Amino acid sequence: MRVIAGSAKGHHLKVPTGTRVRPATDLVRGAIFSILEGMAVNWSRVLDLYSGSGALGIEALSRGAGWVDFVDRETRCCAIIKQNLAKTNLEDRSHVYCCSVSKAISFLDKEYDIILMDPPYSNAAIGGIITQLADSRLVGASTIVLVTHSPHLTLEPAYSALKMLRERRHGDSCIAIYQKEGELCPSPSIPVALTP
Repeated sequence: MRVIAGSAKGHHLKVPTGTRVRPATDLVRGAIFSILEGMAVNWSRVLDLYSGSGALGIEALSRGAGWVDFVDRETRCCAIIKQNLAKTNLEDRSHVYCCSVSKAISFLDKEYDIILMDPPYSNAAIGGIITQLADSRLVGASTIVLVTHSPHLTLEPAYSALKMLRERRHGDSCIAIYQKEGELCPSPSIPVALTP
């Protein structure tokens, strides 16, 4: 796995083995950042939940994000994220929290511009985490929440104040974009749709 674009472009990233980590493919990561570059106005603070190898957050840093907080409960994953950050010279703009996503949401207290969620596809309870996130202080008026999920798992059009703006399918992954209801977004009129 390599960083696709930005200051760390081409750097190979280490991926945890022997865990349930399912790294986002180049196709999916490319699609994620194509969507974000068309929607996100501010990249100052990014939160990468279920970080795994840290590939999504590192991609964000490589593309100019000011700061990224990584969250993963697996000790092995946390160690690999730190290795990947050091290898790409991006550790000075990041922090790794080795704990559950639910716990991190409960103690983190700053609002983020972008929140990335790439949970295990076997996690059918992800809706509860999105709801917890929606009701937390981490999601502000302009925060964009991006969730990847299996095509076999249907996400709700809304979780508390978070409303789905669009959903796209790329191979074996779906990408859903949420934002608070009533907030202005650069692409508010794009309908929710799946593309093959």
